[in-house]
Amino acid sequence: MKNEDHIALFIDSDNISYHAIEGILSELSKYGIVNIRQAYGNWTKDNLKNWESILLEYAIKPIQQFDYTKNKNATDILMTIDAIDMLHTKKIDAFAFATSDSDFTPVVMRVQAEGIKVFGFGEKKTPKPFMAACSQFIFTEKLMKHKEDKGNGHEPAKALSERKSSKEMRGDTWLVNILRTAVEQTMDEDGWANLAEVGAYIGNSSSFSPINYGYKKLSNLIKATDLFDIYLDEESKLMSIRDKRFKPALFERN
Repeated sequence: MKNEDHIALFIDSDNISYHAIEGILSELSKYGIVNIRQAYGNWTKDNLKNWESILLEYAIKPIQQFDYTKNKNATDILMTIDAIDMLHTKKIDAFAFATSDSDFTPVVMRVQAEGIKVFGFGEKKTPKPFMAACSQFIFTEKLMKHKEDKGNGHEPAKALSERKSSKEMRGDTWLVNILRTAVEQTMDEDGWANLAEVGAYIGNSSSFSPINYGYKKLSNLIKATDLFDIYLDEESKLMSIRDKRFKPALFERN
């Protein structure tokens, strides 16, 4: 994704902590310009009063939605309508949804069907269908700088520096399978796979992000797992990796 890409960010204020906004915008800035920033909620409610300073500081447009009926989330419906409307009326290169609500899974899948990347941000309690539907999903707990969030009743955020240990990652079957499959699908006959190609394969096949394990870069996470041999070309500075289990094929003698 190019740095000049335009990204539209939709924030479900009822289901995301305002403490996570700085981290979300910082992460999205790696991929493009977040020129559309909209936060949805019933701003007359006391539980959203702490959002005001964040909205002003980060130039986020508040979208007001009253609760017309009890137990019916009109905010979700409006946010979905606006996202689909922008999908067809504006040139947007990527969408981002900040929510822990699985109700947005259909709209994410609809955007993905147009070949547009979708970044997801939510708490660890976010249902798996929504996480899986996103091109990349990042836990907001890993983006927060504050240790406590008293505004919306969300769980305390863990320190950004907290990292999964080598043992913990090797015990994560889902993670190990993703990494090894990516290497297997991109390696040459000697078992070596270019790290960039590995990262591209992972990005195209899952919602994985190294940030969820406490690492900013995929290369650092891979080194920490101790599952792969590492080779760095001094001239090109390109990194290649190979599964330590790989056994070169033996040539038959004539």
